Amino acid sequence: MATDNDKLLLGEETVYPTGYAPELLCSIPRSQGRKALGIETTDVKGSPSFYGFDLWTAYELSWLDHKGKPVVAVADITIPCDSESLVESKSLKLYLNSLNQITFASFQDVASLLEKDISHCVNGSISVAIHTMEGFRHRGLSSFPGICLDNLGVKVDTYEPDPTLLSLDHEEGMVTESFYSHLLKTNCPVTGQPDWASILVRYTGLPIVPEGLLKYIVSYRNHQDFHEQCVERIFSEINELCQPDELEVYARYTRRGGLDINPYRSSKNSEPPSLRLSRQ
Repeated sequence: MATDNDKLLLGEETVYPTGYAPELLCSIPRSQGRKALGIETTDVKGSPSFYGFDLWTAYELSWLDHKGKPVVAVADITIPCDSESLVESKSLKLYLNSLNQITFASFQDVASLLEKDISHCVNGSISVAIHTMEGFRHRGLSSFPGICLDNLGVKVDTYEPDPTLLSLDHEEGMVTESFYSHLLKTNCPVTGQPDWASILVRYTGLPIVPEGLLKYIVSYRNHQDFHEQCVERIFSEINELCQPDELEVYARYTRRGGLDINPYRSSKNSEPPSLRLSRQ
């Protein structure tokens, strides 16, 4: 399995595999992006600086049953943020499609194989849940909890990440609140293609000025980085500038190539709301 960034499949013309090909999976060390941003994964006491995971939803998953009839399904792949690496998206797409003509006895057999191969790629223990089409349909669509920032009448002129746009309302006391926006756009660092997302910020602390938070989210519009690293940067900058007692940042990106990536980072070992948004 490739680990050299020069071997990434993003932006390269590739031939779809005709048979099972776990060697297509490419890993990207998390340390690369974190080092560039000065993000420490542990504090001075050795505790994690944040918790969380990357939830991938794979909509292009198919194999053959014991009679040779195709099965189609949707997979949720959860990769913890303390895995050594993240998986490169195009390599995962090609790997999943390498199963198209492989026979499996059960959904669990497919899930077990995915867990083994992707865990090996990222050097971490991942989990896979596979859903039937009927079962996935019943999950429905939802929305983030809290207050949507998008109708605020702010003037925006900054399209590169600028944490100085964040500020606190020191005249108010401690609050617990949730803000969300559908205006997050970042860009693939390899191909330059736009990545669209909705983002939730939940915190307990002094009030964050909503107008500044929205302008800060929009400031990522021309930024190039992987989904996971964008969310870690947003989490780290809000945490450093606003110093909340508790903080959660959850971005749900729209799908590309049959995959959506949904990074979640939190100051505590918690779970984000279980939902799928209208653009997904």
